[in-house]
Order: sequence, then structure tokens, then C-alpha cells
Amino acid sequence: MGEERGLVLVVEDEAAIVELERLYLSGAGFGVHVETDGRQALAAVDRLRPVAIVLDVGIPGLDGIEVCRTLRARDDWTPVIFVTARDDEIDRILGLELGADDYLTKPFSPRELVARIKGMVRRAAGPVAFPTRTVGGVRLDGARRRVETAAGRVELTATEFDLLDRLMSQPGRVFTREQLLSSVWGVADYSSSRTVDVHIAQLRVKLGDAAGIVRTVRGVGYSVADEA
Repeated sequence: MGEERGLVLVVEDEAAIVELERLYLSGAGFGVHVETDGRQALAAVDRLRPVAIVLDVGIPGLDGIEVCRTLRARDDWTPVIFVTARDDEIDRILGLELGADDYLTKPFSPRELVARIKGMVRRAAGPVAFPTRTVGGVRLDGARRRVETAAGRVELTATEFDLLDRLMSQPGRVFTREQLLSSVWGVADYSSSRTVDVHIAQLRVKLGDAAGIVRTVRGVGYSVADEA
């Protein structure tokens, strides 16, 4: 029963936080394996093949940033959620540039952590099929979960892919942050909608010259439309 949803690797060196995460993740049906060191965490990923990784940025030795960088360099796209005590936007965006799927800042609600992990696992599995969508110079192939521009293939995390797919599903429609949180993350009760802004910023970076299709509607949210 505890392994029903798969194994989550928790990489954290604060015992109280570990026990809280273990309690809530186990209660949600996940198996939990804990490591307190970055190098041991990398070995555990290879050995255990977790469905998701909860990765503290400030672990000793090889820190969370380097762990995520190493995984992505290996072409390992196991969903990663960063947990950080650094309330700094630069750290958050850096983490997403490395290929993290999401982040939480301490202190955080353990229920929110569970909700986000469920969403990451769902997005990584993907639905049976997405349609193919083309807007401007961006082509989203749902069946293969690939995005391409004139410059070539764009490497996106599962979260970034689903966010772009949602926006491209109705070109010209303005989605509020709350609507995007609900449809992409599966939960709209986050303490801050800044999560959407960070992912949009990183999505634009990855789209490069094609980023102009993603429009900001000030005070409302975001839309996708053909570039002018």
C-alpha cells in the first residue's frame, strides 16, 4: 500500500523536516527513501529509480544545485522539486534553468508538498495523447511530448511542457495565474501565484527567438498568440 504511488527520494539533512515529509508522503501512498548527502543521493537515484525527488538546496557536500545539474547532464529527467531556505528569486530561476520542475521555500505546508509531488508525477507520466499544436514558430507534438522551433528542439521539463500546452490549447485566450495553477499543477490553493511567473520566465528563456508568442496581460495572466 505504501509503495502504491512509487518511491520518492527525499534529500534533506534536517531531521525534523525529514520526519514531517516522510509522514505526509507515506500517508499519501508514496514510499520514501531519505539521503542526507548529495553524492549518496545520486547513487540512490541510480539504484532506486524514484518517481520524484524532493531536493534541499543546502545539503552538505554536493549541494542540491549540483545534484540536479548532474542528473540533467546525464539526461535523467526524474521530476525534481527544490526545497530552499533562500527566499531569493535568482536561486529559484537558477534551479529551474537546471531543469527542476518546481520549488518550495521553507517553511512550507507538507500538504502542499504532497500536492505538488502528485502533480509532478502525473505530468511526468503524461496523458495517453496530446494533439499537435502550432502557434507562430512553435510546434508542440503531444504524442512525443516534444517542442520545436526554427532553432531546433526545445528541452522542457514536464511542468513547462504542460504549461505551454495549456496556453497553446486556446491561442488568444488569457489564462489567469489561478487557472494555470489549477489546470497544470492540479492545485490552486498555493500561498503565492509567483510559481507561474517563474515558470513562464524560464519557458521564455528556453523558447529563445520564439518567446514572443507568450504574452503577459498585466494584472490578469498570460496568453499565447502568433507573433506580430
